[in-house]
Amino acid sequence: MRRIFILILLMTFNSCESKTLDRIGAQNGKLADCPDSPNCVSSQSASEKHFVAPLLFSGAADSARRNLVSLIKKMPRTKVVAETEFYIHATFTIAVMGFVDDVEFYFDDTNKVIHVRSASRVGYWDLGVNRRRVEKVRELWEAH
Repeated sequence: MRRIFILILLMTFNSCESKTLDRIGAQNGKLADCPDSPNCVSSQSASEKHFVAPLLFSGAADSARRNLVSLIKKMPRTKVVAETEFYIHATFTIAVMGFVDDVEFYFDDTNKVIHVRSASRVGYWDLGVNRRRVEKVRELWEAH
């Protein structure tokens, strides 16, 4: 019964498509702000409901980026869409309904942090999927 309820919610909110693809990329070291909807988290958000801590790294950003790309590629239903010296854009596909979420990483070499933004492309509420995903990436990152 719970699964049916969740599927109905997802289908209902599916009509509330976000403009996530318009918000992809880093500008002057900053990832796009999260929309007001609760289907996005970001380490650069000033909003407590959207904030998630950045990842930390030591050494060269290039090495950290290569390691993070390798980690992401091992996760199920992922694809690295774009990669530059200080930026990664990956997509994660949700198994149940096939929704695609965009996850971005920006490497701040000066402060040795990797800023992250994870957002649903469609819908309003993500049932905490984006926050759990970032925490899973953090867990794997810290274990490497």
